[in-house]
Amino acid sequence: MTALLEVKNLRVAYGKIEAVKDISFSVEAGQIVTLIGTNGAGKTTTLRTLSGLLKPLAGTIRFDGRPLIGVPAHRIVALGLAHSPEGRHIFPRLTIAENLQLGAFLRKDGEGITKDIQRVYDLFPILGERARQAAGTLSGGEQQMLAMGRALMSRPKLLMLDEPSMGLSPIMMQRIMATITELKTSGTTILLVEQNAQAALSLADRGHVMEIGKIVLSGTGADLLHDESVRKAYLGED
Repeated sequence: MTALLEVKNLRVAYGKIEAVKDISFSVEAGQIVTLIGTNGAGKTTTLRTLSGLLKPLAGTIRFDGRPLIGVPAHRIVALGLAHSPEGRHIFPRLTIAENLQLGAFLRKDGEGITKDIQRVYDLFPILGERARQAAGTLSGGEQQMLAMGRALMSRPKLLMLDEPSMGLSPIMMQRIMATITELKTSGTTILLVEQNAQAALSLADRGHVMEIGKIVLSGTGADLLHDESVRKAYLGED
């Protein structure tokens, strides 16, 4: 069976510094796949390249059978690949509702957009309660909910989440991770970049460990969670 996303021999550089060094992985429809690793491992660079924000030096990216390299970022969204970026990047002066509407900027189906906004409010009730509130006044966790909701408004086949738990309280992190599980149950395929390796691997069907731009270890989420080297390096165990 052809994977929904196939990345082969991808190389990406910032000037003369190669940040991603010949990595290959795939994501099957319906899976949660996670990339874990320390800061500077190349995880965010990989997602930015997949979403068309960076141009690779070499390699191929295929999504739903189509080559992606050279496709503009807005067309990649239209094909069904959405990106909730590190740092959230919401529009702080716009309301929650306006941020969500911007997530559907490529769509013309007004009734479907209204239904999907309600779906986001069902996933994150606090957003529905504060729909007319300026997004910049939300807490960090609420802003993360909004960033995820905005990405969902394009009805993605694959949702890329970059550090969704960063800076959140343990309770808010649990809510975000529970929502990721709920999204998978409803049929959304997810590529997750997450520094909390324990949480990410607990959710993931497959995981890849990145170090200095390379994938150094791959396996099921359960296998990596119990791998001695992973436990020492990323789970804080001796």
